[in-house]
Amino acid sequence: MRQGEVFYNNILAGVITEMDNGEYLFHYDDAYFYNTTLPPISVTLPKGKQQYKSKKLFPFFFNMLSEGVNRNLQCRILKIDEEDDFGLLLKTANNETVGAIHVQEF
Repeated sequence: MRQGEVFYNNILAGVITEMDNGEYLFHYDDAYFYNTTLPPISVTLPKGKQQYKSKKLFPFFFNMLSEGVNRNLQCRILKIDEEDDFGLLLKTANNETVGAIHVQEF
């Protein structure tokens, strides 16, 4: 099992988890979920539900990953299998993201 904390403008929004069986979970942090002034992190992960489950990496997080030559280069430098989307997310979405969301491995 691997996990990352998901931040919205440096506020803890939730936790994303890759389970040992290959499923993915996203769970909003209680304080973030119940704070009505904070938006959902994505329209595909609305705050109407506190926990989400998927058989593949949620598209919102997958779209944070680089593609093509950049992805190949990142995987080579970071020694990550090119098919390891979650590993790449944990290693690159902490400081190489555009926008309000970043993911920090823990």
